[in-house]
Amino acid sequence: MPTPILHKERLIPGKTSKLVLHAPEIAAKARPGHFVMLRMSPAGERIPLTIADADAARGEITIVYLVLGKSTALLESLEAGDAIPDVCGPLGRPTRIEKLGTVICVGGGTGIAAMHHIARGHSRAGNHVVAIIGAREKQLLLFEKELSGFVDELVICTDDGSYGRKGLVTEPLVERLAAGGVGEVVAVGPVPMMAAVSKATRPFGVPTTVSLNPIMVDGIGMCGACRVTVGGKTKFACVDGPEFDGHQVDFDELRRRLAAFREQEATSFDRYRKEQPHGN
Repeated sequence: MPTPILHKERLIPGKTSKLVLHAPEIAAKARPGHFVMLRMSPAGERIPLTIADADAARGEITIVYLVLGKSTALLESLEAGDAIPDVCGPLGRPTRIEKLGTVICVGGGTGIAAMHHIARGHSRAGNHVVAIIGAREKQLLLFEKELSGFVDELVICTDDGSYGRKGLVTEPLVERLAAGGVGEVVAVGPVPMMAAVSKATRPFGVPTTVSLNPIMVDGIGMCGACRVTVGGKTKFACVDGPEFDGHQVDFDELRRRLAAFREQEATSFDRYRKEQPHGN
């Protein structure tokens, strides 16, 4: 059944957008860490998107996506009042949220949106939440306003120093870890960032959770496309995750698998753009 789009906001024009969807059955069960699978046509691919927020009372869920290929370009062509043909969820295992004291949530890129939902869950559980978010430049930062409304500490990093602190998110993370008293670190974002965060936390012995984004086909554990190696064992991100112990994840394998179909994805996207009026 089609899922109506209630609101659309272009966070980074041409690159990243936020959609609020009317999905009461999903919203009623959605928890931090859950994701949905979208399909733009009966013959189209399914793509996973983490739920950035959920409001059970209003029957709404929020998703944020980066326009990377044909499927997300088709999604970007929709506006408020349109409907997404196929939305399935909530899927995956929710974030394990406990009263831990201080929790550091690290986000990068569109992963900041997914991290936002997790950070809110830890805040509601009574934890002291430190949010560290990063981007290449100020214009690419997401969810600063939303996070500042409830986290206890917000640290912003940009690679070029155009806003906040110049440098990588791992630098303030290590400083905060060195001060002690951190119960857990959660990282959501690009694979290199999550790998770097996991490497940074290892010497401190702080439990570190990462949300993985491998290629998915069905999202319910039947196809095996989203397999990842965690602690030397094969796991399926869609049903065993998407969150895992960052100190146990084989990030090198994850990088290779994410690149497996890059050429085909680029060809499909180029073909789609050429079919559009004026090549857009």
